[in-house]
Amino acid sequence: MALIPIYTSKGDPEAFLEYPYLFNRNGDWIGWVTATREVYSVIGYYVGYLGNGPRILRKRATSTLRPRQVPPPLPKRIYLPATIPLPPMMSELSSSTVDVLLDEPERLHTLDVGELREDLD
Repeated sequence: MALIPIYTSKGDPEAFLEYPYLFNRNGDWIGWVTATREVYSVIGYYVGYLGNGPRILRKRATSTLRPRQVPPPLPKRIYLPATIPLPPMMSELSSSTVDVLLDEPERLHTLDVGELREDLD
């Protein structure tokens, strides 16, 4: 399956999708995408949704909390492409929408970092 670059609103490729897995620019697993285009972190917390562009977006204020999901099995290691296509023209975001990779990148972290990870005790 081909890797799909996920861009920020500035046009920088900050993540890659090999459905359903999301990877950062180092090739580390940072989350996954559901069939309904919802994005979750590696530990199962809701991050946002995969918008057109493609970008990972989130509503600034959410009235309902989504339950934590069970992550899929650990993916195999990926190798990033040497070249990445230029980003498409993206529409402006409304003031109620946040570009997660640009404004809240800490929501998508690897298994060994992040403030919401499980304690080792």
